[in-house]
Amino acid sequence: GKWHMGVNCKTRHDHCHHPLNHGFDYFYGMPFTLVNECQGTDDPELAKSLQDSYWFYTQMIILAVFTLVIGKLANLFPVKWKIIICLAICGLLHFISWFSSYGFTKYWNCILMRNHDITEQPMNLQKTTSNMLKEAITFIERNKHRPFLLFVSLLHVHTPLITTEKFQGRSRHGLYGDNVEEMDWMVGKLLDVIDKEDLKNTTFIYFASDHGGFLEAQRGNSQLGGWNGIYKGGKGMGGWEGGIRVPGIFRWPGVLPAGTVIDEPTSLMDIYPTVVQLAGGTVPQDRVMDGHTLLPLLQGTEQHSRHEFLFHYCGVFLHAVRWHHKDSGTVWKAHYATPVFQPEASGACFRRGICPCFGDGVTHHDPPLLFNLSQDPSEANPLSADTEPLFDTVMRRIRGAVEEHRKTLTPVPQQLSPYNNIWKPWLQPCCGTFPFCWCHEENNEA
Repeated sequence: GKWHMGVNCKTRHDHCHHPLNHGFDYFYGMPFTLVNECQGTDDPELAKSLQDSYWFYTQMIILAVFTLVIGKLANLFPVKWKIIICLAICGLLHFISWFSSYGFTKYWNCILMRNHDITEQPMNLQKTTSNMLKEAITFIERNKHRPFLLFVSLLHVHTPLITTEKFQGRSRHGLYGDNVEEMDWMVGKLLDVIDKEDLKNTTFIYFASDHGGFLEAQRGNSQLGGWNGIYKGGKGMGGWEGGIRVPGIFRWPGVLPAGTVIDEPTSLMDIYPTVVQLAGGTVPQDRVMDGHTLLPLLQGTEQHSRHEFLFHYCGVFLHAVRWHHKDSGTVWKAHYATPVFQPEASGACFRRGICPCFGDGVTHHDPPLLFNLSQDPSEANPLSADTEPLFDTVMRRIRGAVEEHRKTLTPVPQQLSPYNNIWKPWLQPCCGTFPFCWCHEENNEA
């Protein structure tokens, strides 16, 4: 499914970010992400602010070049042609960056790969659902006689909501609902294969989402990104509950008691140590592990999550901290920064399309906004020293946890920096002779 970690670092074929370089033995799916550009019918969404910046600087550079040329020809001021040519080249490069990020996304970045080989460029969205399902099912059938790990990252419930004709109009909740129906059908097909191959009692299954609903995704009055119920905010908003609180559904008949509901905060970072324990291994002891195995909680040998603190980031910026107070059972959350909603009372960043993590798009809080999630899960009533007797005690404890947490962090290259997000032709995956990157080997194989 969707990998979304990229492919290359220095050359077109080094595959340094590829799944096969990060522990997986087999890969089929999208190495990037699914965006409106892949469908080609909705408004473009990829790096919209970056595109706007490219276009703005392109216009400024062109204006500067014209000004210098006119000044040079009219002898208004001395300037070397070399400087004008260099400036013109910069303008051309900015224009190419703008146009490539805007015009060629579908053909260059909406691709399917099998291991290191590109099978579709651009991908055929009408066949992607059946292709993904076929790959997952055949993987189970190939590996049914030995332990296996299958990670299926569905393209569903993600804009642009690719839904096959069979499921369009199925739901009372529009296209998003149709997309959920199709996702549910796909998960059912995978569970059917597990049951058919007599793997039901020996297979640990975990279904979850990586974030809450994408509130800004709209077409007219239609909500295309889901709904987060009573919870505030949504996808890409740092710390608000609506963007990070998602359910986890587990199945392991004969081992995990059916029908159990566990109301404890856990994290997707817990998958790694859980899988390691299931495989009979041990996690590395030479570093601080942010995740904890979920098995004691799921099997009932422990009643509370091992996470006392969870740190909620927006990009590289710490926006909020959750403290699960073990003695009282109270869950507190402190917001150091929150996105500026546009319009102000809308609950989302509709004018920007997605909330930024820093700059004028966020409000910094000193003291932090504090909420008691046990009593106020909607984060509607921020507490203060005047209204909450424990305010100073809680904030002191959270501050200490943040200091300890930051000691465990190791600086790494910023993958979200402007340089790392700019399009680089020498890194572009291509199944033909660049820039003519078109192929449909998937159809040939079928």
